[in-house]
Amino acid sequence: MAGSGSAAAAAARGLAGPGARGGSGVYGGWRRLLCPKKTLRLLEGSVVHREGALLALSKPPGLPILGRPGDLSLDSLLPALRRRLGLAAELHVVKAPASCYHTTKKLQQFFTNARQRGQYPATYRAITVGVPAEVEGEICTGLCWQQQGDRAMVVPVPAPGRRSLARKDVKITLTHYRVLSAMGGCALLQLQPRTSFPEQLQVHLTLLLCPALGDHEHSSHVGRVLGVPFFLSPETAPARTQVLDEELLSRLELSPQQLHHLPLHIHLQELVLPEGPLCAPPPPYFLHTLRCLGLPEQ
Repeated sequence: MAGSGSAAAAAARGLAGPGARGGSGVYGGWRRLLCPKKTLRLLEGSVVHREGALLALSKPPGLPILGRPGDLSLDSLLPALRRRLGLAAELHVVKAPASCYHTTKKLQQFFTNARQRGQYPATYRAITVGVPAEVEGEICTGLCWQQQGDRAMVVPVPAPGRRSLARKDVKITLTHYRVLSAMGGCALLQLQPRTSFPEQLQVHLTLLLCPALGDHEHSSHVGRVLGVPFFLSPETAPARTQVLDEELLSRLELSPQQLHHLPLHIHLQELVLPEGPLCAPPPPYFLHTLRCLGLPEQ
């Protein structure tokens, strides 16, 4: 961060990708650009803020923050991006505290102090399939990693034991939510996580029985009988492409075969840093979905 001799690239989750006309074009266009040269040009044109040691990027949806050696990721492209932008200092990824990967110790302490004061360093917007029963509230549950077959998943632990908490096998997590608007069985929510755990927001939304639109990892944990939603344990509901009813597919201008193109509709709107708040406008696909669903573009 500023004053540390290195630049920080703040990458908001699911931000602007290339636009296109039509539902599948808006949602799937970024996939055709994910080669190193084109992605690098896209990142170069996605700078939303540049001041001192802080560089804020509008990260294309689908581009992972980190990856294995040789994989295409934001982190792997930072050295080349630094050269293209003519920056003298190295770039380091800074992500929102709800799913922070690696930051400077100064920034980690800043996020920790803010949460201890009851403040919310990160504010998200999410479009959900379903409307919470309460207009405003909190989701509080334990979360842990659980091996399921050949993959690890984040799963909720409603009543963790003291031993599992002491061993740090399970972490108590908390997210404040508020319904900003609702229409036709979908909602626009404000999310403010008080804790930091990977995929926290996605899992918390399934516990509200309102999975995020485009969540192909956890949405299968919300089932329906006669239109009434209920929670399914991760053991009985493996991850799959999100299932939407015909009416919602029509409103989104998508066919069932195109659903796998649908990106996760969780947008980091504001991140408070030591230098001040950093805001990012919703990406084109997010705005397109709001218009399709008749939700206001707040």
